[in-house]
Amino acid sequence: MARKKKINLTVEKTDTGFSAFSEDYPIFTTGKSIPELINNAYEATEFYFEEEKVKVEPNDIKFEIDFKQFFKYYKVLNAKFLAEKIGMNATLLSQYVQGHKKPSAKQTEKILSGIHQIGQELSGINLLQTA
Repeated sequence: MARKKKINLTVEKTDTGFSAFSEDYPIFTTGKSIPELINNAYEATEFYFEEEKVKVEPNDIKFEIDFKQFFKYYKVLNAKFLAEKIGMNATLLSQYVQGHKKPSAKQTEKILSGIHQIGQELSGINLLQTA
């Protein structure tokens, strides 16, 4: 049997790496890096649903991270640069990043779209190696 509903896992930065947990199911895991956390989360989720004979696919799991946690981990991403890139007030984005304000669903989508756009731009770049 396949999963019908997405399994949301909240990701948090910890002193030793990362943790992920579900508010809907007793699923919790940790990892020293994001790739390790994702692998451990898949294993923990499969283990939880094993007795029910439910097959969990990678796209059944949705990883979520709040803005403060995201920018704490991805320090290389400058909030001011991102704000300029997406046409948002830098002070407002800073308030989201610091956790002083919570963005609306529309603002969240705009920010996420900008982050994805930057990621696509970066993935298309090749650096020249000089001798």
